[in-house]
Amino acid sequence: MPQSDDERLVDLEARLERDDPRFARALGAGRPARPREYRRTGAWWTLAVAVTALTTGVALTAGLLIATGLVLTGIAAELFDPHRGRPRP
Repeated sequence: MPQSDDERLVDLEARLERDDPRFARALGAGRPARPREYRRTGAWWTLAVAVTALTTGVALTAGLLIATGLVLTGIAAELFDPHRGRPRP
């Protein structure tokens, strides 16, 4: 027996509440917020720390600090991908 549209909507609402409660609350209040996969505050902070470490390492000619800056830059670039949790075909 196929599900009714109401049951599907209730299932969708429950899944959304479980996956991203902040987005679901904001949507219910009428002021939608960005979904979790499009919030990039942590990525920007990681990129700022990476660039700071990289420039400090270049200025001080500290190889370990340069390497740390490069690794953090790669991590920050990966954090900007909104589909990083999904498998790619």
